[in-house]
Amino acid sequence: MRMLVTGGGGFLGLYIVEQLLAAGHEVRVFCRGTYRSLTALNVAVVKGDLRDRGAVEAACDGIDAVFHTAAVPGVWGSWEHFHSTNTIGTHNVISGCRRHGVRRLIYTSSPSVVFDGSDHVDADETLAYPETWLCHYPRSKALAEQAVLAASDSNPLRTVSLRPHLIWGPRDNHLIPRLIDRARSGRLRRVGAGRNMVSVTYVENAAAAHLQAERSLRDAATAAGRAYFVNEPQAVNLWDWVNQLLRLAGLPRVTTSISARQAAAIGGVLEVLYRLLHLPGEPPMTRFLAAQLSGSHSYSIAAAQRDFQYQPVVTMEVGLKRLQPDLRRLASGGESRPADE
Repeated sequence: MRMLVTGGGGFLGLYIVEQLLAAGHEVRVFCRGTYRSLTALNVAVVKGDLRDRGAVEAACDGIDAVFHTAAVPGVWGSWEHFHSTNTIGTHNVISGCRRHGVRRLIYTSSPSVVFDGSDHVDADETLAYPETWLCHYPRSKALAEQAVLAASDSNPLRTVSLRPHLIWGPRDNHLIPRLIDRARSGRLRRVGAGRNMVSVTYVENAAAAHLQAERSLRDAATAAGRAYFVNEPQAVNLWDWVNQLLRLAGLPRVTTSISARQAAAIGGVLEVLYRLLHLPGEPPMTRFLAAQLSGSHSYSIAAAQRDFQYQPVVTMEVGLKRLQPDLRRLASGGESRPADE
């Protein structure tokens, strides 16, 4: 098969590229930069921006299936910043699929698209999209997901949306580096009582879910037009898991804490200050982040197991062993992944 991966030089995207190549597929990557990892894999790279409809459509020419992982992440920034890439960019991908007769589109979404500020415990896909949002990222992704699902009509395009939660693993350039940096600098605080349970997703399992969903769309329309949570079968206590990562990195465990209410109040104040004063970067705490760090967010994978036989390929224990060298490197001030050119 001829596969296109948007954001194929990114954390999840690169693992999808590697697994597609291992399965014998021909891979093309659409991305903005140049990546040593992609050069080493000798895959075709099309440089472009998701906001450029013509470039995105051209990249879809001759493709059997698109894995759309590219997105702007984060909890802070303007609506235009997130909407133009995450929402409009996804519409451009759909347009490219339509124009060139692509048969399958696998979209990387997020559980945050249904986050309403309350706890989710073993929640399933019946959760509705919220009416209000604590930040722009989940709203932009929710609009994109709805467009992807609405585009599935089986003639010829079939689409599916996957919602991996807290992706982690080697080469992470976002979650794990920020965690270790805060721990090294003494700025890491537990938020809340420390009893919140969360679902996490090892990156190779997240990638495997994308390939498993694509294969199911070739044979049947069961999963077409639907969204699925994909994560490890068992949720973890967030702060026990964080302390486990710190131990593997050779760093002290988290010993100080702040209440969820205090964190939310501080986040609200910081949001106002950053907005009014046009401060650079993002606030160290926001209302969205406070809710994520203090609440429970665990999701059932029963639907994914039923409809496209989702099956993790790496256990938590093996994943932690594979991650430990990166943790040690980060703890000593190094990088977790090869630098981009």
